[in-house]
Order: sequence, then structure tokens, then C-alpha cells
Amino acid sequence: MYIEEFSNWLFEEGKADKTIESYVNDVKGFQSYLEEKHKDIPVLSRFSFVRYKEHLIKEGYAVSTINKKVNSLKVYNDFLKTKGIVSESFIQLKRDRIKIAAGSEDVVDILSEEQVEKLLFYVEDRRKVSIRNKLIVYLLLYTGVRVSELVGIRIVDIDFLTSQLIVANGKGGKRREIGLRQDVLHLIREYMKDERSESVFHHSDYLLVSQRSEKMHRDAVRDWLAKVSEEVGFKLHPHKFRRSFASRLLKRGVDLTTVSKICGHSSVQVTARYYIQTTRQEKMDAVQLL
Repeated sequence: MYIEEFSNWLFEEGKADKTIESYVNDVKGFQSYLEEKHKDIPVLSRFSFVRYKEHLIKEGYAVSTINKKVNSLKVYNDFLKTKGIVSESFIQLKRDRIKIAAGSEDVVDILSEEQVEKLLFYVEDRRKVSIRNKLIVYLLLYTGVRVSELVGIRIVDIDFLTSQLIVANGKGGKRREIGLRQDVLHLIREYMKDERSESVFHHSDYLLVSQRSEKMHRDAVRDWLAKVSEEVGFKLHPHKFRRSFASRLLKRGVDLTTVSKICGHSSVQVTARYYIQTTRQEKMDAVQLL
């Protein structure tokens, strides 16, 4: 409804083809949502806009994506008002765009539980993912190590008896112990027995070896995660796993001091940023239940 007129109006306003396509697709998404809810609902109202935005939040869309759609619907609202189809401006960008709390911009980029599940299913496919690369995901996800620490793990750093990983080359030269889950230990054993034992660098002191070197380079980890990002549909990079690790521990009730020690943060204040963001998200999720 009104899509063709909206597209023509945007063209007359001098919008670029890509911009028009983006606006139109966002409005189509909104209309599809309305059609699922009620056949006779008005073309646009404050009620329908707010319900749609809450739907996007609940579905886990990125803040930037939601704000883009809000902007598109604001332009659509302007078109409808110009044509006399509606008489009000239902959307105000200053009020309706989702705001990121000041000081928390660097900690909001974490993996959702749905994304974690999708990634874990993805790395199960042995046709796409080697045992080594699956192990990389497990270590990043379940130990919170930095990428430099990941590629620096030596076999002697793994204590299979106590299920501990010793990170001896951490930031600032600090040494810390991280507990290893049984599925991570099992994967390490599987990798060492199968893929790694067949490598020309199987005598390397380092756990993760590449086809060309006895020690995997951190850029190779980043490059592979970038490729996986295209497959799974969301951005992956090593530090995102680290942020997610800390946030998930805090969300499960682990105290700040323990999380700080496991992550090797310079102070509890560093960890507190993740705690603040986690509690903010929980409060937002609670309100969305209404």
C-alpha cells in the first residue's frame, strides 16, 4: 500500500537509487509485520510504530539496524503527511531512536545467546570447519583469552589432570589460571590426536599450528572469523568473544572479582563496565516483557 507512490516521491526528492531501495525495503518489512497482526490496521500510527520497534528489539536486531528502520519509517511518515494520508508526525528521531548509554559504547558489542547457539551449530559441520578452527571458537568462547594469548598457548600450559589452562604470557606479563570445560578438553585431545599429529609442525611447543608455521598467527584467526561472519550473518572478531565471555559470566551470577581474575583485567573497574552493561540490558529486557 502506497509503496509505489512512496518510491516515486523519494525519486522526486532527489534520493539516490540505493537510498530509495533501502527506504522501500524497510517500509515493506513494517507492512509485512502489520499484515501478520491485523488486516485492517491503519497504514501508520504511533501504536503500530511502537509495537514494531519493540518487535525488532525482541528479535535481537542490532541497535544500528533498528535505528536505520526507524529513520526509514520517519521518512515514510513525512511522505504520508505530505500526501494528506495521515495528519500527524508519529515518529520523532530524537525520541524514538535507541540511544547507547554514554561510556558503554565499547562494551555493547557482544554475542547474544541466539548467536552463540548458531555459531556452535555452524562449527559442528566438519565439511566447513576443521577441528583446529572449531577449537579456536571454543577457546575464545569459553576461556575469554585475548587473541595474542590464544596463539601463544603451549601444550605445557594445559593441565589435563586439573582441567586448567595457564596463561603465562598475558597482558603485562601476568600469569593466571582458567578452568577448562570438559568439552574443551575433549576437543583439545581430539585435535592433538588427529589433525595436529599429521602436521609437519606436530613437534611444535605451541598448541595451534598452521600449514606454514609452528605457531598460528593472530591475523589468521581474525581473517578466518571474518569469513565465518559472512556465513553466519553477524560480525565476529576475537575481542567480541572476550567481551561476551565476561558478560555471560556476570549474567550467570559470577562475582566481579572472580570474572576480573579469570579475564586478567588490570582492575575490577575494567570488569565493572561489563557488569553495568549487563544489568542495563537485563533491565531493558525486563521492561520489554510488559
